[in-house]
Amino acid sequence: MNSGTFVILELLGGVALLLWGVRMVRTGVMRGWGDRLQRFVEERLSNRLTAFGGGVLATAVLGSATAMALIVAGLAGAGAISAQTGLAVLLGADNGSALVSGLFASGSSLAGVLAPLFLLTGYIAFSVSGEFRPRNAGRILMGLGLMLMALKVIVSAPAPLREATLFHDVLQAVATEPVLGFLVGAMLAWLFHSTLAVILLVASLLMNGSLEVAGAVPLILGINFGGGLPAVSATLDQPPSARKLPVANLFCRGLLAVSLLPFARQIVDIAGRLPTDPLHVAVGLHVTFNLVVAAVFLPLSSFVVNLVERLVPPAPVVGDPLTSPRYLDSMSLETPAIALSNATTETIRMSELLERMFRMALTSLQAGRLENLKELLPVDARLGNYMASVHAYLGQLTQDGLPAGETSRAHEIMLFASNLEHAGDVIKLSLADRIRAKIKQNIQFTVSQRAAIEALSEVIVASLRLLPAALSSRDVAAASRLAAQKDRFRELEDEIVRRHLGGEHVETAAGARDNALFIDLVRDLHRINSDIAAAGYPLVQAAGLLSSSRILNVGAVAGAR
Repeated sequence: MNSGTFVILELLGGVALLLWGVRMVRTGVMRGWGDRLQRFVEERLSNRLTAFGGGVLATAVLGSATAMALIVAGLAGAGAISAQTGLAVLLGADNGSALVSGLFASGSSLAGVLAPLFLLTGYIAFSVSGEFRPRNAGRILMGLGLMLMALKVIVSAPAPLREATLFHDVLQAVATEPVLGFLVGAMLAWLFHSTLAVILLVASLLMNGSLEVAGAVPLILGINFGGGLPAVSATLDQPPSARKLPVANLFCRGLLAVSLLPFARQIVDIAGRLPTDPLHVAVGLHVTFNLVVAAVFLPLSSFVVNLVERLVPPAPVVGDPLTSPRYLDSMSLETPAIALSNATTETIRMSELLERMFRMALTSLQAGRLENLKELLPVDARLGNYMASVHAYLGQLTQDGLPAGETSRAHEIMLFASNLEHAGDVIKLSLADRIRAKIKQNIQFTVSQRAAIEALSEVIVASLRLLPAALSSRDVAAASRLAAQKDRFRELEDEIVRRHLGGEHVETAAGARDNALFIDLVRDLHRINSDIAAAGYPLVQAAGLLSSSRILNVGAVAGAR
């Protein structure tokens, strides 16, 4: 193998190692702190400036603007955020990614020291700890170590190319043709799905003298344009409300990049007057470009969104009644009884969303398809939006003071809306992880295990069907039947756990692993059913039918009525 081929393979291997490290960091962050990261972003959506800042910080932690774009697109698709606010988050994400790129490109001297330290510390944390979050912290440290190690490879690999005449001829052609350099940079950013990887590649060529700043400027402009393409292509199968944000972000980046391309020579002249080396000039240009995009388009986000809405026509209305809350009428706040009824209606609609999520998870479990789990995210975002809307609505209702009975009812509705949202979190964060592990590890449940999951799932579906009557009619009998579902589930669960913990298939290591996953699935189903059945408890307790540990004989309900 000749030296040129080896250099190319080493360079591509370094890029692959970098992308894998980014993926490990992203996986560790999302598994260990994904809910907190999303909540952090959502808490900063009050205005465009705070949304921008939230995007910067979240992406600096996550390490991928594309991943943040997909999260924000999911929230927009669920109606949880406005397009203007979502665009502000994406502009912040681009700046967070640029800052990470600049940090890595400028910190090559520290990579040799920190890479083995992060790898060793991460491996120890991942191997020794049995806790979920410490293990993911170890995964993040190992990912950072791999990224720093990749930085060393990418920086050192092109060194032999200093003497390669053909390679310099190619770079010279790119340097003298700004449009060609722009297209090459955009193509590389799209192929690698990472501006970080391509910026480091350009930085390595600048450091070893293979590339001049004049040739790097069109490349960097193209990289910034191409960095918006992965999010656009990844959301092509999503609703228009989710697709238009990545398109709007690409429009902002692309418009500025194309506008600056004719002035590449002037930019090089300005950069030549700066008292710094070519590497920091290129890194500074990348960071400055994203800052200028934010400064120009953040105030114009409404205009950009309106323009993009013409390019991305809305999907045909399919009549999904659960897109967003419909009955939280502010005029009804003047009549507390009507307002409480409206909030109850929306809480019942939350249960319909929860049932949709639950059936999606069951479909994925039965069919063994990971793709179905991706559909949980936008539905869970809707569920969170419903809960926040119900809480805000009832908060307005109670702030002026209500009779004790109506205040108690408002608090019951708010509590149960939180319970339903928590059940959705259990499905998205815990149950989905168990299903994902089963599919990835090719675990096959026994016939009795599949039958047990089906029986427990039927109890949950029955609880969801009992909920509307118990919540809306205030009927003690209906509430008692719903609350009794918790006891029914517990009895069935105890029988299943006893049967499977003593099974012969547990004697093997593989059988113990499969059985442990099965028991974890059962526990997740228990948590979901408990959150649903809790809706019946306040009314049953008020009727004196709830003892300290369990429901009294349901037959006494007739007398209570």
